[in-house]
Amino acid sequence: MSLFEPFHLPFMARALVELVILGVLAGTVGVLVLLRRLAFVSDTLTHTVFPGVVIGYLMAGQDGVFWGALAAGVLTAVLLTVLAHRRRVSEDAALAMVLTSLFAVGVVLVSRRTAFTSDLTQFLFGRILTVTQEQLVQTAVVTVLVAGLLAVLRRQLMLRTFDPEGAAASGIRVGLLDLVMNVAVALVVVAAVQAVGTILVIALLIVPAAAARALSDRLVLIVPLACLIGALGGWLGLAASYEASVYHGLRLASGGTVVLVLVVLYGVATLAGAVRRRVGLGRARLSTPELEMTR
Repeated sequence: MSLFEPFHLPFMARALVELVILGVLAGTVGVLVLLRRLAFVSDTLTHTVFPGVVIGYLMAGQDGVFWGALAAGVLTAVLLTVLAHRRRVSEDAALAMVLTSLFAVGVVLVSRRTAFTSDLTQFLFGRILTVTQEQLVQTAVVTVLVAGLLAVLRRQLMLRTFDPEGAAASGIRVGLLDLVMNVAVALVVVAAVQAVGTILVIALLIVPAAAARALSDRLVLIVPLACLIGALGGWLGLAASYEASVYHGLRLASGGTVVLVLVVLYGVATLAGAVRRRVGLGRARLSTPELEMTR
C-alpha cells in the first residue's frame, strides 16, 4: 500500500490536511474529555449541532453550515453547563434532555427536504474527500483559538480535572471552567462535522486520547501522543481507502475507514501498554532483592 501516492491528488491532499489538523485539535481536547469522563457530553454535542447545520444551510446554503453549527454548539455548551450545575437535575438527565430535544428539532427540519436521507447520511458520516480550502482555513482558525484557550487556562483546567473540590475552595470559578470545556468540545465538533461527520468526530475525540493513555501515564506525553495518533489514523485511513477503492475494486468510505484504523491503533497501543507495564513490573521485582541486599 502506497502511503504517499494518493496525496498527489489535490482533493486527497486537502482531506489529509483536514484530518491532520483535526487530529491535533481533537487529540488535545480529547485528553481532557477522557480525564473528565465527558465522552457522553461529546456525543451530545455532535448531535445537538444538527439543527444549527440545517438552519444554516436553509438560510445561506453551504456557506451557512459552519455558522449555524457554531451557534448551535455554543448554545448547547451553555445549556449543558447551566443544567449540570442545577442540583435538581442530574448531569446525565440534562445531557439526555438537550440531546433528544435539539436533535429532534434538526430531524424535523431536515425531513421537510426531499433529500432527507442523503442530508442525514452526510451529517453522520461526512464527506471528507470534498473538503474545500475555506473549510481548511476555518478548521485551522478554530484549532488556534482552542489551543490558545486551553494553554491560557491549563493550570486551572488540570486542577478542576484532578481536584474539583480543591479548585472550588481555592476560588476558581468551576462553572466557568466547565463552560470553557464544553465550548472547546463544541468548537471541535463545529470544525469537523461538515467534513467528517459526527461518528468520526467522536472517534477523533476519544480513541486517540484513550490510546495515548494506554501508552503512558505522564500527561506531558499523553497529549502529543494523542495528537500524533489522531493524525496518523487519518493518514493511514485515507491511504487504505484509496488503495482498496482504486486498485482492488472495494469501495470503502474514507471516514469509516479512518475510524477503523483509529480503533486498530488503539488495540496496538493497548497491547504495547500492557507489555510496557509487565516489563516495568518485572524490572521492579528484579531490583527489589538487590535493594534489600544493600541495606
